[in-house]
Amino acid sequence: MSFPISEATPLRFAPTLPKACDVVVLGGGVIGVMTAWYLAEQGLRVVLCEKGRIAGEQSSRNWGWIRQQGRDLAELPIMMESLSIWKSLAAEFGPALGFAQEGVLYPARSAAELAGFDAWRAEAQGHGLQSQMLTRAQIADQIAGLAAPWLGGLFTASDARAEPATAVPLLAAGAVARGAVLVENCALRRLDRAGGRITGVFTEQGRIACDQVVVAGGAWSALFLRAEGISLPQLAVLASVAATESLPQVFAGNVADDRFAFRRRQDGGYTIAPGASHDFFIGPDAFRHLPKYLPVLKKDFKSTTFRAAAPKAFPDAWGTKRHWQADEASPFEAMRVLNPAPNLATLAQVQKDFAAALPALGRPKLRAAWAGMIDTMPDVVPVIDRAPGLDGLIIATGLSGHGFGIGPGMGRVIADLVSGRAIGHDLHRFRASRFTDGSRPTTGPSL
Repeated sequence: MSFPISEATPLRFAPTLPKACDVVVLGGGVIGVMTAWYLAEQGLRVVLCEKGRIAGEQSSRNWGWIRQQGRDLAELPIMMESLSIWKSLAAEFGPALGFAQEGVLYPARSAAELAGFDAWRAEAQGHGLQSQMLTRAQIADQIAGLAAPWLGGLFTASDARAEPATAVPLLAAGAVARGAVLVENCALRRLDRAGGRITGVFTEQGRIACDQVVVAGGAWSALFLRAEGISLPQLAVLASVAATESLPQVFAGNVADDRFAFRRRQDGGYTIAPGASHDFFIGPDAFRHLPKYLPVLKKDFKSTTFRAAAPKAFPDAWGTKRHWQADEASPFEAMRVLNPAPNLATLAQVQKDFAAALPALGRPKLRAAWAGMIDTMPDVVPVIDRAPGLDGLIIATGLSGHGFGIGPGMGRVIADLVSGRAIGHDLHRFRASRFTDGSRPTTGPSL
């Protein structure tokens, strides 16, 4: 499969659209795919509608990390379950998944960073996660030719990686094998409702009768929900990523500090990215939700590059339609696959920082560069909840760049939320009402 996935990518999932089912899932990223997987395993009739291509957006454009380390503590138990699921998926799909359990390292450039890492480690230990603090000498023993001025770091040996652009389409095929119907190039336009409950959905290919809908549309979720009268303070930031040409292995695991991040790739190169920086397009939703984002904006201001306006047809572009009817073309059909241009200046700085930390490798040559739009919430944790006031609607969005690794576990959780089974985890932190019930926001980790 060519990368990035785009509208030019051949359709892989294009069956005839069923007239009825039990559950419709909006969005073919890892969250939607794994939700459909587990719903099908439960014997429910599930149809997943993807406006463009499965994994076309952030689910194939992320770093490929499967990490427990650094998680919001409310996410951590689900992530630990997810890692266990990833191991079983690796046994099912084999090397094509790209799964490798080589650890995650967060090195620190200051004593304050080290203290913060150690505090998180102590809290995570209460959940049964074994992480350790490393000295500079211990890091140097693991990373060949290290020249970065790191004082030490946090390391979780059980953390892992996979290849997103191949892994998520494989998982989609697995969901189909279990009975789910996945339909690409099929935008879900509007909900059909009666008496305060969902009775079906309208897609560009026709209506599907159903009782429940899961909105897992990533950067598009808030736009869809707004058309249904549901306000969700979700925004999206642009994250630039690149793949290097083949290089000698200096470390098998994943590494990220505040300047750059890297992980070993299956093809012998590295995926590299800025450790903390991102781009943010200023649009109407940005103005609307600004007060809720002030805490995280204050925290990440120096790492944010502000842009005046989003490109045409982006979710928060000034010209993007906010209202449409079921028989009208939606904004989702105007932008099948969100494929933003990467910030090449940012990636050039990453190349420079990578070379400074690992001088024996030198400045890495890039095989490819891309970007994705990360859906985020004001507190950097997702919304996983039933929508208030509309029976049958479940919101699963705002994973804030953390979705790939936690996807299998979160898919299981969402499926059980839909079917009414015991979830096994506390979802209070992820409730939709936290932005309107007067709760004091507590910002989670942003890496």
